[in-house]
Amino acid sequence: MFVSGQASDKNIVDFNLLSVKQFRKHQNSLNLSDIANIGKTWDKHRANAELVSNYYAAAGDHELNNYAWRIKICSEFLEFKLSPEEAGGIFKLKLLRTKFCRVRHCPVCQWRRSLMWKAKAYKILPQVVTDYPKYRWLFVTLTVKNCQISELRTTLDGMNKAFKRLTELKAWSAKGWVKSLEVTKGRDGVSAHPHLHILAMVQPSYFSHGYLSQVKWVTLWQQCLRIDYQPVVHISAIAKHHDPTILIPEILKYQVKESDLIADREWFLELTRQLYKTRAIAVGGVLKHYMRELEKKNQDLINCGEEMDEVNQETVSFQWDHKLHKYKTEG
Repeated sequence: MFVSGQASDKNIVDFNLLSVKQFRKHQNSLNLSDIANIGKTWDKHRANAELVSNYYAAAGDHELNNYAWRIKICSEFLEFKLSPEEAGGIFKLKLLRTKFCRVRHCPVCQWRRSLMWKAKAYKILPQVVTDYPKYRWLFVTLTVKNCQISELRTTLDGMNKAFKRLTELKAWSAKGWVKSLEVTKGRDGVSAHPHLHILAMVQPSYFSHGYLSQVKWVTLWQQCLRIDYQPVVHISAIAKHHDPTILIPEILKYQVKESDLIADREWFLELTRQLYKTRAIAVGGVLKHYMRELEKKNQDLINCGEEMDEVNQETVSFQWDHKLHKYKTEG
């Protein structure tokens, strides 16, 4: 299903490579990457989307063929709003309209989804800090041994059950948490390395009463996983009075690195099957009240940032050039 309408990135992007005069003179024969730095990012994600589309098309599976078609026509057309600042000699550029395919592993939509998660978190988390000013914040990464890509779903089921057991322990002191899943490709090129990133809000007294050492975290995670080896656990604390929003990029980044998506077709196709209908983000405790929108299945990939005033709106449009792998102005 495609959704069209207004769209925006988190930050306004400057048309900073050309002067206003130059742009108006050549606007019908320019590449997006020539005009704005963000254009190179669009080009990269859209070019990788073509690779992913080709992977799905070659799979010989009806559902994956459907993914291939949807990704093939995803974000082919981009319309931006221009807000000229003549005195500074630059334009302000804001994505206004496009169509997204919403396929989970489409590089363009994965990028947009990450922007959406981050924009929401940057907006909401300061309110949590205001409401709980004395609470402390931890960043925890929970891992297991690498698994075969064909065993990823079973491994993730075990990890999610283990995390639920962990949150039910008396030793678990988090008042609220955000849990995100990341899967990277193993160094051997065939296995998968799943791990959980946790942003946890703990009681103000955590470091004097109820503190869990590194060794204790490892022991508890091992017990909850019900495994016979010691898993790797990383824990870091945000300094007192420091802003936990600095962790948002790490917590709400891509579920799978884009380089891993395109590195190996068979690994990627199996990844798609294994992650089908699994959850990338989960929120618990008091944070669920604030951040429940992060768990929605049909995320708004259109409005990822602030709204734009449409008075005196001037726009410029770009079309994806399949041969050049660039967005070019329509002219």
